[in-house]
Amino acid sequence: MIKKAKDKNFFGTEYLAQLLHQKDGPLMQELALVSSPLGKLPKRLLPDTMTNMVCGFCSTGCSLKVHLKNNQPVNLTPDLEYPVNFGEACPKGWEALTPLFAPDRAVSPYIRERTSGKLTAVDWDTALKTFVQRFKFIQERYGKESLAFLSTGQFCTEEMALLGALAKFGMGIVHGDSNTRQCMASAAVAYKQSFGFDAPPYTYKDFEESDVLVFVGANPCIAHPIMWQRVCLNPHQPKILVIDPRKTETAMAATRHYSIHPKSDLVLLYGLARILIENNWIDRKFIEAHTIDFEKFKAHVMRFTPDFVSPSTGLSVEAIEEFARIIHEGQRVSFWWTMGVNQSHEGVRTAQALINLALMTGNIGRPGTGANSITGQCNAMGSRLFSNTTNLLGGRDFLNPDNRNKVASLLGIDVHSIPAQNSWPYDQIIEGIIAGKIKGLWVIATNPAHSWINQSEFREVIKKLEFLVVQDMYYSTETAQFADLILPAAGWGEKEGTVINSERRVGLFKKVSAAPGLALADFYIFKLIAQYWGCARMFEGWFSPQTVFQILKKLSQGQPCDITGIEDYAMIDRMGGIQWPFLLGKELRDKERRLFEDGRFYYPDQKARFIFEDERPLPEPLDEQFSFMLLTGRGTSAQWHTQTRTEKSPILRQLYPKNIYVEINQEDAAGLNIKQDQWVMVETKRARIKAQAMIVQTVRKGQIFMPMHYVETNKLTFAAFDSYSRQPSYKICAARVAHLPEYRI
Repeated sequence: MIKKAKDKNFFGTEYLAQLLHQKDGPLMQELALVSSPLGKLPKRLLPDTMTNMVCGFCSTGCSLKVHLKNNQPVNLTPDLEYPVNFGEACPKGWEALTPLFAPDRAVSPYIRERTSGKLTAVDWDTALKTFVQRFKFIQERYGKESLAFLSTGQFCTEEMALLGALAKFGMGIVHGDSNTRQCMASAAVAYKQSFGFDAPPYTYKDFEESDVLVFVGANPCIAHPIMWQRVCLNPHQPKILVIDPRKTETAMAATRHYSIHPKSDLVLLYGLARILIENNWIDRKFIEAHTIDFEKFKAHVMRFTPDFVSPSTGLSVEAIEEFARIIHEGQRVSFWWTMGVNQSHEGVRTAQALINLALMTGNIGRPGTGANSITGQCNAMGSRLFSNTTNLLGGRDFLNPDNRNKVASLLGIDVHSIPAQNSWPYDQIIEGIIAGKIKGLWVIATNPAHSWINQSEFREVIKKLEFLVVQDMYYSTETAQFADLILPAAGWGEKEGTVINSERRVGLFKKVSAAPGLALADFYIFKLIAQYWGCARMFEGWFSPQTVFQILKKLSQGQPCDITGIEDYAMIDRMGGIQWPFLLGKELRDKERRLFEDGRFYYPDQKARFIFEDERPLPEPLDEQFSFMLLTGRGTSAQWHTQTRTEKSPILRQLYPKNIYVEINQEDAAGLNIKQDQWVMVETKRARIKAQAMIVQTVRKGQIFMPMHYVETNKLTFAAFDSYSRQPSYKICAARVAHLPEYRI
């Protein structure tokens, strides 16, 4: 598949040095590391035999100590002092170094030959000239809106900001979105609408301080194991209530498991609100002082009687009433959700139903309380605030002329270079390709040919592009297989920058290893593209990740996410991460801080909003042919998303099933005469695939479950979207299961 270039010297470092006039700058220091195919790591980057940095997998933001020998990282141990994980790590964290040494690393740029279809290694000069020539040709022929980019929640905030500014201000690309759209968009929109800003209010200490914890569509036992460890440290003997169709690992450990019908959670939450209101189990003083529209919400939920909610959810009237009573009796109640809520056709309103419960009971702004969205990726929070995709930099609004003028003034650029329109979201970018409006696509550190909903359609869609660029650590991803140009990127541990975790904590990535071959940190790839595109002058002050962090501080000033009080990377390192907001001149007294302790929210009147709406029917109902509900979700704590990195570890591969599997209720399996580990066919209206049967009691009759990590799963999913967040509804669709002999493959 990969053809090596005949010329062994394809680094071009002298040429690039002359081009950038930065012989002693950080870019040339970066390029010096790729002066041989193996790379060399200067000792100046590694002053100690051990250093610590934040893990690059999930949003928990654990700190890991990296052990170094002969200037190379050789081992990892959890950081005992960091106020997130306190010496704990999940399997992925223990194996975080392994993906760096995989044999399928992209070690040079690659261009696909038009005749043979093979990828050929080229130098950076050739790659960047090709990038610019092809993309500029498309823009000149079809207009500026003919290009788009799809980014990630996995790399550093400084890289996100540089990419978003380069693409939108420098290259004139209007449409760009992040794969954060796939995990956190519903929560972000819910917070914006309810609080006036995208502001998760909690700190991890709240896991330990609640006397009632409500988990909705969340399975932290395996999805966020270190957060679950914090729950286990709770000394108050808390009641743990889990709302989930499946009997997940978290549900097994809960005080109560409410096994509702899939996507009936909005009805249940409105029903709970009605019972609380009817019994006057609400905090009227808080409601009157700090919220608006409660009376309208009260009128809305009156029809959600227990007798109405019971058949809709599959729960008994007694169970629903008990649920409400437990919330009422709790002194410190916290509500937690993740993808089971967000990845829904009505995810925003469901998240807001949880926010409404917290507001009406006064369970916000106090220890052990809150309406708390658990983030997915390591830097989804950074993406939401600083990627310049759905928001203008710093959580601002592209449609607001004052916001555009402010950003232009802070960056010293022409305000007319800032788009006065919002980007299309991810799904509309795909639709734009289908409609022939988008002809060129730049995919950075994400793998949509595996992860995007209704995968088969997506793979056909990207074939319509005139030019596809994939920037990634590996040349082997499903998306890279379609690329016309691959740009080799450094990974976690091979670059520096900041990330923001679920509790708003700014943490550090550090460079402890040289990227292989010609691979560069994404930051420096963006710097090179700016130079070749002809807009480098706009980013002269964006000298290095550390200088860009100072720019981000200016962009955050006066915003709810203000980080002007953080001096530099050294302060972040010294303090064990710092939560936003942290304003200039303030003293950092507590390592864990929550929002809204003063009851003031981010609207001009400082009041939160009760927002609500009627429930909506399932986007794909069952019928006689497709009579099973297919649920999807995380498989094990050893798997991560499309397994681009976790599959590189032999140890992690031993911790999850090799083959794709489908969980089937034992009664359904008996009725279909399906045996354990038997290969079966799972079919939806989009595709049919083979999977091994796993017969369980944790899935209800009439439902089946498949992990999202296997590439085949998203061939089956149905492309429905929340109308406010445009987040895909991965979690449910109509399916059937049958013996393989019933089909001709």
